[in-house]
Amino acid sequence: MTTVHDPLLTEEPGADVVGTATALLDAYRPDTDRFFASPTRTLLARGDGLPVPHDARPLTERVEAVLAQARAAGHPEPVVMGAIPFDASAPAALTVPGHLRRGPALGKDPLIALPAPATEDITWEIRPVPEPDAYASAVAAAVHRMSAGEFRKVVLARALDLSGDSSPDLPGMLQRLARRDPHGYTFAIPTGTERTLLGASPELLVSRRGRSLLANPLAGSAPRSSDLAEDVRRAAALLESPKDLLEHAVVVNAIGEALAPYCADLVVPERPTLVKSAAMWHLSTTITGTLGPLPASALELACALHPTPAVCGDPTDRARDVISELEPFDRGLYSGVVGWGDAAGDGEWVVTIRCAEAGPDSLRLFAGAGVVASSDPAAETAETTAKFRTFLEAVGARL
Repeated sequence: MTTVHDPLLTEEPGADVVGTATALLDAYRPDTDRFFASPTRTLLARGDGLPVPHDARPLTERVEAVLAQARAAGHPEPVVMGAIPFDASAPAALTVPGHLRRGPALGKDPLIALPAPATEDITWEIRPVPEPDAYASAVAAAVHRMSAGEFRKVVLARALDLSGDSSPDLPGMLQRLARRDPHGYTFAIPTGTERTLLGASPELLVSRRGRSLLANPLAGSAPRSSDLAEDVRRAAALLESPKDLLEHAVVVNAIGEALAPYCADLVVPERPTLVKSAAMWHLSTTITGTLGPLPASALELACALHPTPAVCGDPTDRARDVISELEPFDRGLYSGVVGWGDAAGDGEWVVTIRCAEAGPDSLRLFAGAGVVASSDPAAETAETTAKFRTFLEAVGARL
């Protein structure tokens, strides 16, 4: 995947040692481990550590308290890792691990080019939630309401429930996701009660290094093609699509407005560029900034941005209500935030998309599409189908 390299976060040591990063990927074990890989580093945490409690305090205060507790207990450089749900008032899956191994970026390790393990011979039964026709009807209803001026954009998601005749191979899935898009953001986070959130997101919400920040919103997408000429045609069409450019501009404007109060300097390009994953083309804008004299932490910035119109809509509160009305499931951690932050305030937080929640013998996959007044229900349904490909190929299933 072509992901913007983040110059604001220094790479971990060992970047020149072949196998350093992939060794952490190979060492991942479900239930006890937390894994996060980005274009700058690879992190593998083991053990329960100190969980961030769920109470009435703001999330950032709770995280700061647990990081301080870890430092008081003798941890010299504590880091919080995990995921925040779409509904930021719901319990988060965040922990300060007691044991953390760090490595360079997977994309810098030559061994990441080796083949991933083959998918297991599992017979998957797939149940769409809702059925594609019902999803298209929900998109049509949203378009009608936008045409009447009720709101400007909403992101509608659907899910696939996969049940198999044996337990999912989570380490194998993580390997296939990471090796398919080694320059992206790959994660596996236990969420309690034998559940694991894992995926490969293309979208950086925000990163911070010192007083420098970077955000890379993606909105507006087109499926890739195996035919080179057709693939280039689709990319060029996306870059000129009025519908997708409008969808993208709504997201970029909202992120710029949310970051501006924290920044002494903020650079927002006027037009997007393109990035690609193995399955999709995306419109992309790289936003950079310098924080003010009292810099907010990466987690504070992420909380100020979340949820962006890229996963919710515009205006946010109205779009959230529409999502509750039209989506027949609780998103949970999907379209939330996943990543890490340290006690100094640096960190990387990523939009939780191209993901699944795994149980002992089942998977729930998620995919969404941004809907604006000019959206076509059939096209938005096809876009979600294309986005499912990232995870379906990782588990050896087909729609």
